[in-house]
Amino acid sequence: MSKFILPVRVYYEDTDAGGVVFHANYLNFLERARTEYLRSRKVLQSDLTNKQQLIFVIRSISIEYLKSAKLDDLLYVSSEITQLKKASLLFEQNINRDDDLLCKAQVSVVCVDSQTMRPKLIPDDLIAQFQ
Repeated sequence: MSKFILPVRVYYEDTDAGGVVFHANYLNFLERARTEYLRSRKVLQSDLTNKQQLIFVIRSISIEYLKSAKLDDLLYVSSEITQLKKASLLFEQNINRDDDLLCKAQVSVVCVDSQTMRPKLIPDDLIAQFQ
């Protein structure tokens, strides 16, 4: 499965008083990159919810902060599906500033029925779009 990279600029709103990215905002960068990864594969989350009654929810996140990002930095957030199961995905994600690895994360995502919030199999056509 291929790696997707999203450029993200650090804005003032992303930082603390010292101009350093607030730790929780890395999660926002990771979320945007996963969403754009899906969009690049012609998968719109709004369509999944409205037409197939399924949503992807985070089951777990393991994140390691290695270096700080700062105001005005241009970051590159990579997303890659490293494990694809019948009802779940595992994303490996990194945030880099040029060649510096700032943050790495493993994000486990589960497919659920949007009405019942119970696990739901990922449709075959969707699995094909991820491969």
